[in-house]
Formats: sequence, C-alpha cells, structure tokens
Amino acid sequence: MQGVGFRPFVYREALKLGLSGFVTNTPDGVQVEAQGRAADLDRFVRILQESAPVRSIISRLSAVEIPVQEDGTFTIRHSRKSVHRRTLISPDIATCDHCIRELFDPQNRRYLYPFINCTECGPRYTIIQDIPYDRPRTTMSAFTMCPDCEREYRDPGDRRFHAQPNACPVCGPHVWLTDAEGNPVQTADPFSMALDFLEKDQILAVKGLGGFHLVCDAGSPEAVKRLRIRKNREEKPLAVMVKNVKVMQTFADADDHEIALLCSHERPIVLVKKKRPFSLAPNVAPDNGYIGVMLPYTPLHHLLFRGALAVLVMTSGNISEEPIAFENDEALNRLGTVADYFLMHNRDIFIRCDDSVSMFVHGAQRLVRRSRGMAPLPVFVPERKRQTLAVGGELKNTVAFAKKDRVYLSHYIGDLENAETMASFVQALTHFQKIMDIRPGCIVHDLHPEYLSTQWALQQENLIKIPVQHHFAHIVSCMAENRVLEPVIGLALDGTGYGTDGQIWGGEVLTADYTGYERMAHLDYRAMPGGSAAIRDPWRMALSCMHAWQKPDPSGLDAWIESLRTDLFRNIPDEHLRAAAMLIVRKINTPMTSSMGRLFDAVSFLCGCCEKSTYEGQPAMMLERLMPDRPELSGLDGYPDAFSMNPGENPVRIGFDGLIRMIVEDVLNRVPVSDISTRFHLSVADLFVDLCRSVFEKTGIRRVALSGGCFQNRFLLSRISSGLERRELTVLSHRHVPCNDAGLSLGQAVIGQWASPDG
Repeated sequence: MQGVGFRPFVYREALKLGLSGFVTNTPDGVQVEAQGRAADLDRFVRILQESAPVRSIISRLSAVEIPVQEDGTFTIRHSRKSVHRRTLISPDIATCDHCIRELFDPQNRRYLYPFINCTECGPRYTIIQDIPYDRPRTTMSAFTMCPDCEREYRDPGDRRFHAQPNACPVCGPHVWLTDAEGNPVQTADPFSMALDFLEKDQILAVKGLGGFHLVCDAGSPEAVKRLRIRKNREEKPLAVMVKNVKVMQTFADADDHEIALLCSHERPIVLVKKKRPFSLAPNVAPDNGYIGVMLPYTPLHHLLFRGALAVLVMTSGNISEEPIAFENDEALNRLGTVADYFLMHNRDIFIRCDDSVSMFVHGAQRLVRRSRGMAPLPVFVPERKRQTLAVGGELKNTVAFAKKDRVYLSHYIGDLENAETMASFVQALTHFQKIMDIRPGCIVHDLHPEYLSTQWALQQENLIKIPVQHHFAHIVSCMAENRVLEPVIGLALDGTGYGTDGQIWGGEVLTADYTGYERMAHLDYRAMPGGSAAIRDPWRMALSCMHAWQKPDPSGLDAWIESLRTDLFRNIPDEHLRAAAMLIVRKINTPMTSSMGRLFDAVSFLCGCCEKSTYEGQPAMMLERLMPDRPELSGLDGYPDAFSMNPGENPVRIGFDGLIRMIVEDVLNRVPVSDISTRFHLSVADLFVDLCRSVFEKTGIRRVALSGGCFQNRFLLSRISSGLERRELTVLSHRHVPCNDAGLSLGQAVIGQWASPDG
C-alpha cells in the first residue's frame, strides 16, 4: 500500500537492526533489499509482518536470498516504474492526533494551517494522478517545498519523512473566501469570517478533500429550510458533522460499535439513532429515526469548529441528482444559486469522492456507500486470470475492474441520470484503468437496455460484452466479498432489476454459483401503473395490490374507486385514481414487478406513512420507523396465512393477497400502525427464512447470501439472519461492500471473470 508510511517504517527498522540495503516503491509493490546477520534479517521480516503501519495492507510477502552486495548503508531509493502494476493505492486518511495537536499549537509553524498532514494522514486517492505514489504524480506537484518542509521530507527521523503532500503556510496551498459570484471577500482570516457567516444562518460551499460540501448551522430550522429549497432536496435526511463525540451524544444515541466507526481512520458518516426530543433543527432529518453523523476528518474541518457552532449540516455540494462539485470554477457555476459564500483552496482535487456512509447492524459494520476513506481499496476474491471491466447499474453507480485475485471497486459515482454524472462515470473508468494498468478482455453490464451504463458498454469496441441479470450480480457480489466458492441460496430483495422475462424483479430466491443461477421463487407480479411514476407515488402500488386482491369488474370500476376513496385513498384525486386504474385494466404503461421494494411502498401508503416518495427508499424507511425499538419483544406475530404458493410451480410464485387484506382490515379497524408495521416486517422476514429452509431441503445448499437494498432495513437483516442461523443455515452478508446497487459492479466483475471465453 503506497502512501501510508511503509517505506519510512522499513527504513527506520532497518537502521535499528544495523542492516544495509534499500527500500523502494514499484508499481508491483514495495521492494526491500536488506543485508545483515541472519538473526537480524529474520527479526526484520517478523517486524514487517507484525508491526507494519496500521493503514498498510500486506497481501503477500515473499523473501529470497541474493548474493552479498556492496551496500554501505540503508537508503530509500526513488520509486521506479514498471510495465505491470499491482500496488494498492491508499484511500484518503483522516487527520491524525499528532497533526491536530500541532494545528492548535500557537508555537508550531503550522498553527491553524488547514493543509497540515504527515506520513500517517492526509490526502491520498483524491490527489493521485498516477503511480508510483510520489509528489510529482500528485496535484501537490504544483507546490515546491520550502527549505523547512524539504528538510522534514528528507529526515528519516521526522514524522513527515517522505510525506508526499507535505506543505506549510510558506510553500503550500492556501484558503480564501468569495461571495456567490466569485468576488473575493477581503479578510485576513477567512475562517473567522466563514464562522461568522454560519452563525448568521448563511449557507457556505466548503471545498474539502474529495469535493465541496454545502454547510449551514444544523440547529437553525430557517438555514436548513433555505438549503433544502436551494439544493432541491425536499425531505431526504442531511448529514451533520460534529465537533466531537460528546457533542453527538447530546442529540443521538450511539453504542460503542458506532462510536468506533465514527472515530475510525475512514471517518465515514455513521447512521445513529436520534434522541427524543431531538435537539437539532427538526428538518435536518424529518420523519426518520436515524441521523447521519461524522467527525471532522481534515484540518480544514477542524478549523470550522473554532466558533460557537458545534454541529454543522455537511451535505454533498451538488444539486439533487448531480455529482459532487470538486473544482473551484465548477462549484461557482453549479452552486452559485445555493451557497451565499464559498470557502475555497488551491490544492486541486484530481478525482471527486463523496463521503462514505456506514451503520452497525447484527454484529458488523454495514456500508451504505463505500467511497472516501475506503476507495479504491480492492476486494480480494477467488483468483481468476481474466481481467474484466464492470459498469454497474443505473442507481448508486460504481464501476469495478477485476484483476487476478482482486476487484478494484471505484468510489461512489451516483445515479446515472444526467450528463454530469455520466461524465464523472467516464472519468472514473479512465482513471482507474490507467492507475491500475488493467486491460480488460470483456465488459460486463446490466441486462436493462435503457441503463446509461449499459448503453455506454454496448458502444465500446473490441471488447466482449457480457450482459448479467441484476439480482444474479447482487448475489455474486455477496459471495465474492465472502470469498465463497460453493453454490449458495440467494435472497435478492430490492426495488428494481430487469429480469430475463422482461419484467421487473426484486423479491427473488435464487440458487447460484459464479457461472449461473436458477430462479427458485419470487413474489407474485403486480402492475406498476404509470411505470416509474409508481415509484414516486406509492399510492399507485397500493392501488395495484388492492386491484389484484379485490379483482373489481371493469364495468364497476367507478364504484370500486369510490369505495377506496372513503378512507384509504381519500387524499388522492378521483381523476388520478381512475387514470391509474384504467392503466391496470388496459395494461397500458404498466410493467409488471415482483419487487419487494414496491410491496414496501404499497404497505407504507396503506399505513398512512408515505403518500409521495421524494427519495429512494423513503416509504420503506418511514414504515420501518413505525416499529418499536425492540419489535421482537412486542409480543406480536406475523400475519397468519399472509402468503400463498403452489410448491409444484417452478419457480414458485409467492402470492400476498392475504397479507394486503389483513393489513387493510387492521387499518380500517384503527389498529395502531406500529403494530401493523411490526406484523408486516415479521411476516416478510419469516417467509424468506422458511423459503430458504425449503430450498435447502431440496438442494442441500446450506449457505444463504443476502443482498439487495432491502437489507439496509435493520430489522429485516437481523431477523432473517437470526432465523436462518437458528435453522442451522450459514448466513453470508455484506460488510465491506454495500448491499444496494453500489455493490453491483463487484458481482458483475466476478461473473465476467468466470464466464466462458466468448462471453
């Protein structure tokens, strides 16, 4: 791993043992030549294995004897290039405690300098232009070190020995403040003025490590409201940055595991439970039981907490659906209507990188977004010779390159729904292919013909194209992360995935290995009146489920609609209901779906949770929030006979008219919606546990892989995992890669490795 102080570590240990020789970076890894007594050399190898820098990853260590050389001492040699590249590139690293102490030490020459770093911390991936990782191949090449910084850089005993981003106020980058038009704000202290603006409810665009954040006072409902309106983000929760853990504990309950994630080197956003009453502005995370919290991870962030504010909204610097802005002029052009002021700097960002998002569920970290602090670390998988490129899906896109025993998963790119995000997608592909020196023999894409990633893949020449079904890729992603070679039962539960029958899948039970899959069972199909409009309007899926259950005569459609409007659909205009019902009857613009996500949408609407979905997964999140903290202790059971199926079918269709009927009866009888949500969740979880047991009895496959965005539901993941374990089945779940579509490219890449040579 380059950029984590491994060479200085080797150098110091070699000197302690009186060895001669050298250490150097090569694109294949770190090469060390050491000469000395046999006992000292043996001890040296043990130290390399047992005491390496905490951020380093030694994937393989090999040692061979060579003839004695005429080495007078031990040195660090200049990095050298090679035809092949296998070195791991370090993610960006949060500011270390040593640097923070220096940052706030008035006697230190870097006092309050926002770009302080050392060998153990600072920017890495976001400034690297090429490897080996040396200053000339980073965006820091624009800054020539002053004599003091140069002396630190050359001194083996200094913390900044070979720290490539090393800089100080004399020779390094600097910060300035502008208004929304880009006019400089005249001030000797940009940070003090920025803090003054924030305290006056102004919105700032702040350039950080991987791009711009939009920042305001998290305690001000007015400031948050203005930010939401300008950013076009109606209800989706906003992340906050806190001065320290103690501040976070004033408005959120975090256990020791979550605090450990917050304080880790990666410094992700961690989803933690909100306290009641909630002391921040209510519109920071409305209608949500959790809030995303992170700690400062750059010196610049630490300096933002020198004032009175201890909690700041810290959300991606973009308009909704666009990629994060990362260049100064770009930020002014795109965010000039959102931010009142811009806090900028002139250390260029080479590759944009959003914050990572994590939570702790069922005994492990679960990633929602794998990006800053984690990308571009590879996922180690069973080794195959074929090099593949995988382009991911449409939503939460990431791309991946597979090479031998590792898949390099990109940072989070976003939803491929506009030209800006597609440009970011292409930049990520180009950059990755260059720095990893990967020459793929095939390109793997989703089956969906309208995905922009699929269309891009099909336009590429001289590459074998391999289409892969969405949910098969989900399951292989989970298998590969767990390095499992044997076949698995796969539960793939999500919102959308194009099926081989042309329908939209999403409630799937599969058996699979790396070469193929069989669809064993799935939720019964339901119409999506209006197509994608049914995702934005959960009432449409509720109407579809009611229609499938009650089967009204087309000639009596008006009377049926009027009966629905009496209670359940009273807020939906007649003409909207009638139009949607006619789409179902006439089968016009009504794709069929087996999606678990759409079933959650329908139930959420029926329970009165969500009438309009303004962001992905909102209805399901609001339904989950209704449950008590410990639903398993509620004394409730799932709905009896909620599902129907014919065991003789292949694949088995899982009907759920009974579930809809009982939920509607409970709603009309004014049963508490918390009870309804709890019984629904229990019913779904127990259904899939029973199905997996049934598939095991038929096939003998004991391992069960859980994947798809529905497993971001904490209760569903915990309940299904526990149920499978009680039935003596082995559970495979995601820890290092998101279960949602951000993990799709991993599965695609591995499927490509195992595919036949002609695809």
